[in-house]
Amino acid sequence: MARRVVGHVDNSIHPAIAVDVRMAVVLPKDVKGRGTVPVLIMFGQGNMPDEPVFRFPGAVEPSAPPSSEQLIAAGWGYVSLATASIQADNGAGLTAGIIGLTNHGRRRTPEQWGALRAWAWGAARALDYLETLPAVDAKRVGIEGVSRYGKAALVTMAFEPRFAVVLVGSSGEGGTKPHRRNFGEAVENLTGSGQYHWMAGSFLKYGAAEASNGRRNAGDIPVDAHQLIALCAPRPTFISYGIPEKGDANWLDQQGSYMATVAAGPVFRLLGARDLGVAEDYRVAKMPPVLTGLTGGALAWRQHDGGHEDRSNVGAFIAWASRALAEPPSAQKPPSRRERKPL
Repeated sequence: MARRVVGHVDNSIHPAIAVDVRMAVVLPKDVKGRGTVPVLIMFGQGNMPDEPVFRFPGAVEPSAPPSSEQLIAAGWGYVSLATASIQADNGAGLTAGIIGLTNHGRRRTPEQWGALRAWAWGAARALDYLETLPAVDAKRVGIEGVSRYGKAALVTMAFEPRFAVVLVGSSGEGGTKPHRRNFGEAVENLTGSGQYHWMAGSFLKYGAAEASNGRRNAGDIPVDAHQLIALCAPRPTFISYGIPEKGDANWLDQQGSYMATVAAGPVFRLLGARDLGVAEDYRVAKMPPVLTGLTGGALAWRQHDGGHEDRSNVGAFIAWASRALAEPPSAQKPPSRRERKPL
């Protein structure tokens, strides 16, 4: 079953701005025989199966089947959510979209949302719709994204407790990469480039060499990536990366993101969920080999051998998520170091 869905946002407060959230909803054909099915909402362009699929510029075609095909084959449904219908991916669009609508077309103030939070809001509205479908198990709906959408997926999971599981793909700076780690993309790259609109306006002050409130940098930010990951606890959280040799660039800081994932572990354990099972302190923890998944707990890590995409990890994600959503967090047992094998 496949359908296009358009959700009209009430714009009576400012009729000049219309926000129509677009998505494609696809469920297995024999869904009635399966009972209710889990669904993964994927940030993207809102494509139907017969439409062109968005590709990141320069991306290498993965050998794995498309994520949509893998999900349907495993008995999952999926939603392709068009982020641009919620909020434009540029600074000029901040006076339109859901941010512009709530501000009556005026520019945002420093503490107000950026695009990541707006896309997360849109994902929650998509979940509202899924909750009305008898064939969907609304308690087993996940969120997924790659790169900027990986950042948005992590933000969505952190701030919307109804999402049951998340796949965070190659999210880099502003996602699972620590701000304070001096490697790869820096805060200044986001504040001084065309991506500043992803964050709240107040984020800009942390990349200022000169400003009325003084010079500030990443070390002055009161929070960091491991705390954002920790906000997802104890719900199943899968952190995914590829390899630089195939396009998952070094500036994404795969090692730093692994360290942040390890550092988030104590919060998962505090809430009764299993973490990665890594004994080392996060400051010295080294990534496991490529294709070696740490997937025994509610917090999971796996670096695939593809590029800047996560469909090469979707098979491992489905197997892990299906198990994680079927059992309580305390029952998830991370493998010992000796038991960890390539998947």
